Amino acid sequence: MIDDVQIAVLGDLVLDEPDADHWLSGIAPAIRAADLAIAHLEVPHTTSAHEMVGDVPARGAPPENIAAIARAGIGMVSLAGNHIADCGAEGIAETRALLDAAGVAHAGAGADLAQARKPAFADVGGRRIALLSYNCVGPEAAWAGPGRAGCAYLRMIAADGAAVSPKACLESVHPEALETLLEDVNAARGAADLVLVALHKGQVHTPAMLQPYERDIARAAIDAGADAVLSHHAHIVRGIEFHRGKPIFHGLGNGCVVTSALSPQQDHPARREWAEQRQRMFGFTPDPAYTLAPFHPEAVNAFIGLLTLRADGRIEAAIVPVDVEPPGRPVLASGERARAIAEYLERITLAAGLPAIEVGEDFTVRAAA
Repeated sequence: MIDDVQIAVLGDLVLDEPDADHWLSGIAPAIRAADLAIAHLEVPHTTSAHEMVGDVPARGAPPENIAAIARAGIGMVSLAGNHIADCGAEGIAETRALLDAAGVAHAGAGADLAQARKPAFADVGGRRIALLSYNCVGPEAAWAGPGRAGCAYLRMIAADGAAVSPKACLESVHPEALETLLEDVNAARGAADLVLVALHKGQVHTPAMLQPYERDIARAAIDAGADAVLSHHAHIVRGIEFHRGKPIFHGLGNGCVVTSALSPQQDHPARREWAEQRQRMFGFTPDPAYTLAPFHPEAVNAFIGLLTLRADGRIEAAIVPVDVEPPGRPVLASGERARAIAEYLERITLAAGLPAIEVGEDFTVRAAA
């Protein structure tokens, strides 16, 4: 007999601080309640001191924190993002080995492009789940190639033709990206009952807004045969839409981000400069109480996404509202605060130019009638 399967989906994980179990404990009950939980691992977990040239480099997170991610109930992660290659090939290899040792499936980064494009698989409730993971925002130096470690990617076209980076204004989808999606989704579909595509996309630190290419690439994933799209990178949640009846999470925000790497008070010059510059670029001032999560003030409105695969093949979407308490620990929200987060999601979905959605009293998400 085939059972319903519930999948929890989270945004970015950056666990730079000691005692990762503590930082994850506020959301762990919801993660463990699902049959499978998927998050995006934003930075490498490694002892490597190598720093990639081409973007503001993230520091390697403590290797021991991978085990805490598994203890919290996360069984699968996407890796394709703008920071996974910051500690070089050694950082990617160590991160993958730590995930393997912890029993956490992973997709999106590897020793070469072929390995980075391979899907991750999980078997739950009599179903096989496949995850594909792609970076849409650069920097190109982080992209894997033949014989070069890095992440899987989908090429976009920048407005000025400049090299793709998190600061570029990206406008449209390169035809190569559509070919990659079609090839990879078709291959995964042949080995799985449900195919999920994770996209690292969008402009950081900006409420509601979607860049011109975002709906196109997310819809292209569904058109290629994916059952849902999971997006991250912006460090603030974005709207939800349905394409061909399939859910697209345009931004899952921060799953759990606790880091001092975004503090203006630090010794690393490039990270210190970026901590100051991003506030000017995106017009926000972090709440000083959030020393380990100095993001846009609206980023405290967070959620865990839920996908329910019904026995008859239908896919339903819902959210688990999450609040972020100082200095950056996510906790499950309840009562009026949970309802306020649901209403925030409805508002930003409309503000982004997406079709209206309704978040029910049970936090099920549907296209508005």
